[in-house]
Amino acid sequence: MAQEGKKIKVTLVKSVIGTKPEHRACVRGLGLRRMNHTVEVIDTPSNRGMINKVSYLLKYEG
Repeated sequence: MAQEGKKIKVTLVKSVIGTKPEHRACVRGLGLRRMNHTVEVIDTPSNRGMINKVSYLLKYEG
């Protein structure tokens, strides 16, 4: 039903150990579970905000 928009490929390249709980929540919210795990998320303002907040932990390509 909902149309799928543009997707962003996101990979967790740095460990979340020692990071703030809010940053860990953003990583989990993006669907990332472990290092070098890659997911594709829909390009929405909320996902974009989570990516920006934890960009130092991620590698991403739109």
